[in-house]
Amino acid sequence: MSAAKRPPRLEIRNLTRQFDGQRVVDDVSLSIEAGQVTCLLGPSGCGKSTTLRMIAGVDIQDTGTIHVDGKLICDTMFRIPPERRSIGLMFQDFALFPHLSVGENVAFGLRRSGPDKRATAQRLLDRVGLLHYIDHFPHHLSGGEQQRVALARALAPQPKIMLMDEPFSGLDNRLRDGIRDETLDLLKEEGTAVLLVTHEPEEAMRMADEIALMRGGRIVQQGAPFNIYNAPVDKGAMAFFSDVNVLSGTVNGALTETPFGQFLAPGVPDGARVDIVFRPQHVGIDFDRGGRGPNPTAIAGTPARGVVRRARFMGAESLIEFDMDHDGSVIKATVPNVFLPKVGTPLWLSLRRDRCFVFPSEP
Repeated sequence: MSAAKRPPRLEIRNLTRQFDGQRVVDDVSLSIEAGQVTCLLGPSGCGKSTTLRMIAGVDIQDTGTIHVDGKLICDTMFRIPPERRSIGLMFQDFALFPHLSVGENVAFGLRRSGPDKRATAQRLLDRVGLLHYIDHFPHHLSGGEQQRVALARALAPQPKIMLMDEPFSGLDNRLRDGIRDETLDLLKEEGTAVLLVTHEPEEAMRMADEIALMRGGRIVQQGAPFNIYNAPVDKGAMAFFSDVNVLSGTVNGALTETPFGQFLAPGVPDGARVDIVFRPQHVGIDFDRGGRGPNPTAIAGTPARGVVRRARFMGAESLIEFDMDHDGSVIKATVPNVFLPKVGTPLWLSLRRDRCFVFPSEP
């Protein structure tokens, strides 16, 4: 007989929060296992940080419950104080105390005696590569080093859960990737469940085991990064991760006619409008209708002609924009490496039909 399944490290059920009669968090539920990183991803103002504050205990939900290891820590009647929730916090502002040394910052809040506090600070600073700064003050450290001190301080009480509100956004691009990876490696080694708030899709894709995509106070899609990216629930979810192209059409007999041929729209009633949505990297470019070009799709379908309106080299790829013959709409395509056709050049475009998504048109 198999052992009983352990409850999630963190579970929130049906959280809501409203201000001035408006719901900023609307029936949000999610769970995180020990050692798992979940990114709460969405645009500014969608309710991400409010959700984090309710979990931390610095804000109180209107409805819903919060559980740690299967035990209730907060509902609308019962509430364990923030300092007893075994939850660590990291924010964009590292909030180090300028009048305390690095070691004293890390040990701040520990209830142990002086020597034990010092030993804990030494151990954690050694893990983040900053033991030699233990007696320095924060203003002697770079931004990246201060971030690592903030991480060591957050880990000192050995929290079961770490809440992170865009903690890397204040770092320059040269430092960000390395410090993000080091931080997550350390948190995973400690078995800490991590809930990270970000508005940057690339950061979520790089860091998360699971993404919860939030919009208008609700989680609209949740899953592994690969699934979220490749099976978007709607046009908005797809567009949040990358540029998209959109073809609109009317359904007739479960089919929609476009300049690129017919697309299936199963279950959509006749006369309804739909959007065929696809990413620039899934547009093939041919010099003629025969399929010779820098980025042929090798996918059957009807090619459509467009005229180059702009071409730019972006580093790893080139971005080309086309004015389409059929209606003058603009379609973007990307090509690996360098491809810079002259403005006004006519070229034939085709689509990776297996990477096109059909969604009901938004009103």
